[in-house]
Amino acid sequence: MLIRISVNQLRVGMFIHEFCGSWYDHPFWHRAFLLDNAEDLRGVLSTGIKEVWIDTAKGLGIENGSVKTEKTVAAEVDDALAKANTGKKISHHADIAQEAAHAVKVCSQSKQAVASMFNEARMGKALNASDALPVVDEITMSVARNPGALISLARLKDKDNYTYMHSVAVCALMIALARQLGLNEEDTRQSGMAGLMHDIGKTMIPLELINKPGSLTEIEFQIMKNHPIDGHVILLESEGITDIVRHVCLHHHEKIDGSGYPDKLAGEQIDLYAKMAAVCDVYDAITSIRAYKNGWEPAQSIRKMAEWSSGHFDQRIFEAFVRSIGIYPVGSMVRLTSGRLGVVIGQTEQSLLTPMVKVFFSIKSNVRIPPEILDLSKPSCKDKIIGHEDPGQWDIHDIQELWSDISAAPW
Repeated sequence: MLIRISVNQLRVGMFIHEFCGSWYDHPFWHRAFLLDNAEDLRGVLSTGIKEVWIDTAKGLGIENGSVKTEKTVAAEVDDALAKANTGKKISHHADIAQEAAHAVKVCSQSKQAVASMFNEARMGKALNASDALPVVDEITMSVARNPGALISLARLKDKDNYTYMHSVAVCALMIALARQLGLNEEDTRQSGMAGLMHDIGKTMIPLELINKPGSLTEIEFQIMKNHPIDGHVILLESEGITDIVRHVCLHHHEKIDGSGYPDKLAGEQIDLYAKMAAVCDVYDAITSIRAYKNGWEPAQSIRKMAEWSSGHFDQRIFEAFVRSIGIYPVGSMVRLTSGRLGVVIGQTEQSLLTPMVKVFFSIKSNVRIPPEILDLSKPSCKDKIIGHEDPGQWDIHDIQELWSDISAAPW
């Protein structure tokens, strides 16, 4: 029987069915597990979680005290679901700094969850899609509030956590793209799940090969190219994984011209979700710092991908992707007609060419100036973007802080 109890009533031997709270309020990857040691019990007590559901059929019950059963809280659950659904209908244009602060926590906890998931796969344990759904749902809500915040933060990686944060970033990008394409709620969720798990096959590749700073040998590259097949095998043996997720894992490196791998599929042989993942995977890869290269700036990456799009990507999908993140994505540094430099902090509905920009540097004087936010889409604003600029060439190293108003991400 499922009963809801206070965390203060927990004891070793109980089976936690579900936490009553947001998944990132606690440090546990699994939503359901046997509480079999005192360390995990202390971990639960140290969080902000107040109540949990326990399953007395799988673990100990409580000896005395008032508890709430499934039936007695039916009305509460209905009310909570109504409130949750209302909460998800949040403005698509939430303040970038406010959402960035929230996205820091989502990114950090998502990275930890993905790391746990990958480690379990590496040890040969079967995965369960239900464990990953809270991660996907939190990322979905952040993207709904302001796509640029989490997507831009997820670009900040180092070589030690690249694979995990890459999965988080591709999840967010897939969700944003699915929304742009008008996919329904469940297909959007599965798109995010596919992004989260698309590289699960890399758990079968030695870490020294994944993090190798130099070029791969032909033999090493062949080993690396096995990860879609290895991942597909892992997902076939996992629970609750849909065809969408499995197909993306297997085919996200296929190209429209048939030159991809592992099956050299071409054109319409590649399904919609794999085409989406191909775009999202490449964008995050080329904008991220890797063991062997620095990442390109977002706007530069879009231009490069446009050059490759005829053979690599489905043109319709790529165009929808650009609309979802902007020609000048959040975090891009741009030069304005006024002779100032600015960083893109958000998109506007009017045009991909007229985002929200925070200006902070005078080119003429070669000095920082007090930050000013411009909505380039407003008729009263006479400034326009001339083009993209490389922050490194201007010795500017705080672009992330400039657009988000928060300190460097903790991962």
